[in-house]
Amino acid sequence: MKSCGIIVEYNPFHNGHLYHAKMARKMSGAEVVIAVMSGNFLQRGEPAIIDKWTRAKEALNNGVDLVIELPFAYAVQSADYFAAGGIKLLQALQCDALCFGTDNQTEMDYELFGDFVNKNQTEIDQTYQQIKNNGMSYPQQMTEVFRKLYPNSGLDFSSPNHILGLSYAKENAAYEKPMRLYPLKREQAGYHDTNIYQEFASATAIRKAVFSEQLDQIKQVLPAQVAIDLANSATVSWEDYWPLLKYKLISSSITELKGIYQMKEGIEYRLQEAAKTSDSFQVFMEQAKTKRYTWTRLQRLATYILNNVKQQEIENAWNQSHLQVLGFTEQGQRFLQEEKKNLALPLVTKMSKSLKSQLALDIRSNQLYQLGNHRVSEQSFGRFPIRIS
Repeated sequence: MKSCGIIVEYNPFHNGHLYHAKMARKMSGAEVVIAVMSGNFLQRGEPAIIDKWTRAKEALNNGVDLVIELPFAYAVQSADYFAAGGIKLLQALQCDALCFGTDNQTEMDYELFGDFVNKNQTEIDQTYQQIKNNGMSYPQQMTEVFRKLYPNSGLDFSSPNHILGLSYAKENAAYEKPMRLYPLKREQAGYHDTNIYQEFASATAIRKAVFSEQLDQIKQVLPAQVAIDLANSATVSWEDYWPLLKYKLISSSITELKGIYQMKEGIEYRLQEAAKTSDSFQVFMEQAKTKRYTWTRLQRLATYILNNVKQQEIENAWNQSHLQVLGFTEQGQRFLQEEKKNLALPLVTKMSKSLKSQLALDIRSNQLYQLGNHRVSEQSFGRFPIRIS
């Protein structure tokens, strides 16, 4: 069966995602669309507005045939690691193609770019080291690197989806059998756009409307069931976890905080002091943020603190990758049955006690996610893949 992968978060699922799934099938000619989806904590260091099982169900009802969870160790990361995880799982599934959204305004051959990076990584690293710490942000630095090494490309590292597209291309090119790439230009709503259009709105705009209890304004940009889920399901935001994060920051010693993954350059002192004088997550972030430490970087760090994540734990998770199935349609189930003997990673369809050690980080993050709202159901044990007829 010809397959096309999409790497997603669905925070929450909206009409733009429905369009993406349909176009992935159309552009690639795929018989099965596979979504690799972040679990309960997301790439920018946020808890998902609704849980992974609900989001998987919505995807399966709207054009996706198979949903595989992107493990925490890859999901809550910068673009390169996030892309590495998504591509790794799709490659393990023997996927033929990848369709991804892009907000790049100029035509670009992503496959050619991926080949270039794969062949010139040493020179790219050397050029980056030459301009590192010159006062520019990381996206600005990388834009400067490729202006020198890959001229006339129109590369812009300030657009989130374009950055991910470049990361996908780079990772994909490193495999013996790269997937065919199908970039799809975003319709109307940009990544950070807070406007609500006739059919489309960004996830940012939708979350803003949900948390301000203005669901009637966004019904037209959501599949009907998603609107119902957002009205009736247990939703969460960072503010729901702020008491837990504040307790962790204040009660931990500086030595303990230093042991958290990605805790560098003494930022633990600043975070602890900011926690003592903040009465909300928003205020905490505003006090902790600096030019060097962006909002997204700090949110990821806050997620690592909340989940008590250590460097060795992340590395162990990278070395013990797996394919956890959240759900499938009949077509997706047929695909798994056909490919089962060819899978390059273990397939997980039920969280058993024998997997507790191997999947400890994912299990713990699920348990902590549940603390954000008492209505969130069990996320790990006793759960079976969702099956949509």
